[in-house]
Amino acid sequence: MKHKQILRTAIAFAAAGLAAQAAHAQSSVTLYGIVDAGFTFTNNQKGEKAYQATQGNVQGSRWGLLGTEDLGGGNKVMFKLENGFSLESGASGQGGRMFGRSAWVALSNKTAGTITLGRQYNSVQDYLSNMQINGIGAMSQYGNAIYDNDDINNTYRTDNAIKYTSPTYAGLTANAMYAFSNTAGQFANNRAWSVGADYVNGPLRLDAAYSLVNQPASNTAGAAPSDNYYGTSSSIISGVQRNQVWGAGGSYVFGPATVLLLYTNSQFRLLNGGSLHFANYEAAVKYQLTPAALLALGYIYTTQNASGTTATNAHYNQLSLGGEYFLSKTTDLYLNGIYQRGSGSHAWVEGISNPSSNNGQFVTVAGIRHKF
Repeated sequence: MKHKQILRTAIAFAAAGLAAQAAHAQSSVTLYGIVDAGFTFTNNQKGEKAYQATQGNVQGSRWGLLGTEDLGGGNKVMFKLENGFSLESGASGQGGRMFGRSAWVALSNKTAGTITLGRQYNSVQDYLSNMQINGIGAMSQYGNAIYDNDDINNTYRTDNAIKYTSPTYAGLTANAMYAFSNTAGQFANNRAWSVGADYVNGPLRLDAAYSLVNQPASNTAGAAPSDNYYGTSSSIISGVQRNQVWGAGGSYVFGPATVLLLYTNSQFRLLNGGSLHFANYEAAVKYQLTPAALLALGYIYTTQNASGTTATNAHYNQLSLGGEYFLSKTTDLYLNGIYQRGSGSHAWVEGISNPSSNNGQFVTVAGIRHKF
C-alpha cells in the first residue's frame, strides 16, 4: 500500500512537471511573403531597345515560413524556410530550389548567442547589405555594383553552413560562418567562411565583413554550388578558383535624411591563371519627404583590373535616382532611373539581361511591391 502511494505521488509530480513545461513552452509559425512586379525599359541591350515585364525589381518575390519555440530559460529554437520565385512566370528561383533563398534551423540563447545551420547568407551579405544602394529603400537591384561582384545582391547563397551570431553588447553584434565542402577527401574544395560585425549607436551605424570561398562552383555538393554561382550569362566572372570579398561602410541619420558610404573589394583568382579584381566606392542618400514618400540618390564608382584573356582593365560610373510612395504600410509604388557609363568595357547594369553595345546603358523601372 505504501509503495502504491509513493508511486502515485511520483507520477503526480512528473505529470505536474510536464504540464508546467508544456505551459511554459510557446511555439508559433508565421507565413510571410513579398510580391514585386513592374516594367523595365533599357535603351541599349546588344544595340536594341528593350521593353520588359520584370519582377523582383526592389526585392525578390518570395514566400516563407518562420517558426520559433520558446524552450524556457532564455532558450529558443527557430527555423526559416524561404522560397524565391518569378512573379511573371511562376517558376522557382535560385536554380529551381524549393527553399532557395533560405533554409535553416537555429538554437538561440539570449546571453550566449545563436547557432544557425543550413543554407543561409554569409557575413558580407548580412552586414554590408545595410549600406548598399538598393538596401536603403526606394532603389531597385539595378542600382547595385556591376556584375554584383561583391555578392551583396545575392548572386549566390551558401550551402552546408553553420553560423554563430553573438548577442548585441553595447550596440555591437558579430557573426562568423563556416560552410563545408561535403565531399570526401576534398575538405578544402568548395568550402567557405566569413566574419562580420555591426555597430549601432543612435543615428550612427558601422559595418564590416570578410568572406572567402575556395573552388566555388566546382560541384553541386559544396558551399557555393555550380548551379547557383556567377556565369557568363550575367557577368564576365567564370572559372573561379578563389573568391575573396571584404568591405566596410557606415551610415548616419540627420532627421529625415540618411547618408551612407560603402567600400567593397572583390578578388577572383581564375582557374586559367588570370584574375579579376574589383573595387567599389558607393555613396547614397535617402530622404523621407513625407511619411508616405521616400527619395533616394546613389552613386557607384567601380574599378576593374584584369589579367589574362577573359577581360580587360576598365572602370565604371553609375548614377541611380529612385522614388517610393507607400499606399499603405504593406504596399508601395516605385520609380527608378539608372545610368552607367563604362571606360574600357561595355556598360552592363546589374540585373539587366544583356550588356550595351557601347559604353553607356540607361535603365528605368516602375512597379508595385506588396508585403504580407
